[in-house]
Amino acid sequence: MSKPRVRFAPSPTGPLHIGGARSALFNYLIAAHQGGELVLRIEDTDLDRSRREYEDEIIKSLRWLGLTWSEGVDVGGDNGPYRQTERLSIYQEYVEKLLESGQAYYCFCTEAELEAQRKSLMEQGETPRYLGKCRYLSEEEKQEKLAQGIKPTIRFKVPENQVYVVHDLVRGKVAFESENIGDFIIVKSDGIPTYNFAVVIDDSLMGITHVVRAEEHLTNTPRQLMIYEALNLKRPEFAHISLILGNDRQKMSKRHGATSLIQYREMGYLPEALFNFLALMGWSPEGEEEILSPEEIIKSFSLERVAKSPAVFDLDKLNWINQQYIKRLNNEELNLRLQPFFNQSVYRQQLESLSGGQMEVLLGDLRDRLVCLGEVDQQLQVFFGDIEYQEKALEVLRQENVMLVLDKFAGELPDFTNPAEIKRFIKTIVKQTKLKPKDVFMPLRCALTGQVHGPDLPDIITVWGKQKTLSRIEHTVAMLKN
Repeated sequence: MSKPRVRFAPSPTGPLHIGGARSALFNYLIAAHQGGELVLRIEDTDLDRSRREYEDEIIKSLRWLGLTWSEGVDVGGDNGPYRQTERLSIYQEYVEKLLESGQAYYCFCTEAELEAQRKSLMEQGETPRYLGKCRYLSEEEKQEKLAQGIKPTIRFKVPENQVYVVHDLVRGKVAFESENIGDFIIVKSDGIPTYNFAVVIDDSLMGITHVVRAEEHLTNTPRQLMIYEALNLKRPEFAHISLILGNDRQKMSKRHGATSLIQYREMGYLPEALFNFLALMGWSPEGEEEILSPEEIIKSFSLERVAKSPAVFDLDKLNWINQQYIKRLNNEELNLRLQPFFNQSVYRQQLESLSGGQMEVLLGDLRDRLVCLGEVDQQLQVFFGDIEYQEKALEVLRQENVMLVLDKFAGELPDFTNPAEIKRFIKTIVKQTKLKPKDVFMPLRCALTGQVHGPDLPDIITVWGKQKTLSRIEHTVAMLKN
């Protein structure tokens, strides 16, 4: 079997959508699994909406996710240019072939005429389509309209009474009747080719063997097959992967939360976690394990295990996967990943004042508690924010023997260097007071943090140091006396 050549061809009309990222990932996995090649092509023929900054952001997002490609708009290659707007002369050559063979023609119909035709067909219960009015213009009529300065589109002449079959690698056999497809535009009146035409030329000239894309493109496939056939070009294999739905089973949109890859990056999701999560959206490995390295995913990926049914974007699952990846980071790696968030933190000065040992303790606690890196300030609040007493904490502080515990803790607190020393010290208070451990640890936690739950108490005290710990106790004692 020959090695596959696949492509990802986004339109630079906005940030990379999570669905586009998954399509790119699946193409990457197909190429990587079989030692093939991935091409990155930019479909920028939507002149009004395409922006170079979006193109740059798409490339940056794909690189962040961990994808690489052998040819493309940023790395070059033997099959460029890789932007459609730089390939217009190439498309024109094939347009001329279709015009000369009579398989395409100029269309002078106005938008108003086309809309009236569309409404009429819908009222009759028929599929809206172009009925071929300009197919039958004489050469004289065509020249007259051109002389009037009317800028025509160019339409492809759809063969009559034909059935086009797609043996889709995900969806199986899908058939389309040409009678339900009107003559479609391949070049707009401004001279820019349409998607269905340009994509065929690009895929053919770039040697693409497998077209893997979202199922919403399935209805485009028969039009593309017609162009392949008309130009005597070799058609690729097709695989249409399911859409990504929100929890309400509707297509992912802004109402479901973040939809672009850059948003997840900014929220502090790890690229390897998102790589893992997106791979599992519509594809299932043979085993039960869900935390898989990129190498493990590449080794086992195949289109045979890609589901036809829609994939539901489960944020809880993404959070769980991301948390597992964070827990696997050592302190040095975690600190490096957190630096962009530390630099923007409201607690930046407090973080910079910590000793190396204190930072090690803090990182260990954050690793166990963070779901995504962007919530670090929320987790740092208990360490560096002002104390705010929860009602449950106040109930604990009103109990008997609380002042005894606080006085003994403040009066005998030694100099210390690590959480283990703090834990041993608190255990001595338990022995001396003959109280239950919970009746010592819980009042201390509530007095120091104002909360009944949180990071390990010895960790918090170590990060604070002796002086701040004592000032917290004094603050709570004064509050209780008042």
